[in-house]
Amino acid sequence: MKEKKIVYVEPVSYFPEEIRRKYGLGEYKIWDALPMVRAVMLGHAVGDALGVPVEFCSREKLDENPVRGMRGRGTYHVPKGTWSDDTSMSLATLDSLKSGEVDYEEIMQNFLAWLADDKYTSTGKSFDVGKTCLSSIRRYAKGGTSALECGEKGEYSNGNGSLMRIHPVALYAFVRGIPEERGIEIIHNVSSLTHAHERSKIACGIYAFILWELLKNPQKSSVVDGICRAELIYGGCKEYSAYKRLREQIVGISDKEATREPLCRSEISSTGYVVDTLEAAVWCLLTTDSYKECVLKAVNLGEDTDTVAAVAGGLAGALYGFSAIPTQWLRTLKEREYIDRLCEEATAEWWEK
Repeated sequence: MKEKKIVYVEPVSYFPEEIRRKYGLGEYKIWDALPMVRAVMLGHAVGDALGVPVEFCSREKLDENPVRGMRGRGTYHVPKGTWSDDTSMSLATLDSLKSGEVDYEEIMQNFLAWLADDKYTSTGKSFDVGKTCLSSIRRYAKGGTSALECGEKGEYSNGNGSLMRIHPVALYAFVRGIPEERGIEIIHNVSSLTHAHERSKIACGIYAFILWELLKNPQKSSVVDGICRAELIYGGCKEYSAYKRLREQIVGISDKEATREPLCRSEISSTGYVVDTLEAAVWCLLTTDSYKECVLKAVNLGEDTDTVAAVAGGLAGALYGFSAIPTQWLRTLKEREYIDRLCEEATAEWWEK
């Protein structure tokens, strides 16, 4: 007996975007979604691994001996292709989300498994743990505090520790076709597991809007579209003012008729402060023309090299696609097969849901 098929008379474009994604109508197909997920996840991990050996190196030192490919040893004395907490916490998040459901307690349990039992690591040992992430996970481990109440809320807890691991959540919302308002709510909550200040949550939201627009239309102009979408949500928020420079001088959106020239390298900070990291990553994306050029530019900014390159690498993966990531770097990447498998499992489950 032949399987019955539903035939729609209306054009596919009449259906809401989330419905088209959920049922594979028109442009949204499972075989299109997997390369997107792999491009972002592996683009992020490769950027992380490139930056690990030179983390905390000054820009001046890297100008003398710039990173041009995968290195070993260095800051943490680890082999080539080793990734850090950025990717570990991202994989811990993806491992939970691959079920198709959002379970904040499970994500925190996975973070604890990474910190205490070295799960989700590239070498069998966790390292490079940020102090805000550490204090939040320890608070959860003591018991008595729900996952959503564990994150640090102070203004001086605005490191990049939630921005560096938010891309799996943005991918989950995109592939599942979750409505924007709900998607941003989830992103804010997942940031709050460790970083609960509004500035950090907004950074994660801005990143998500940019990533969503790049996935829909892989052109640099989509960064502008992402910022404009973010402004509709955050325009009235006091903390959004922290991203004025990103909006006006890096992305180039201004209410004024004449705007100044784009920022030069000396004006870009690459510290672990969440605003600096987001600015640096977007600047690297917009001032380069390939995945390779983008992540190397990010690494060679110095300081928080692994996270800036990881955040830039995820966006560059969305812009240029999986095939743009150098094959040799992928071969060198530790536990690449594990990352691939998680991407496949998650994408298949998200599509079925």
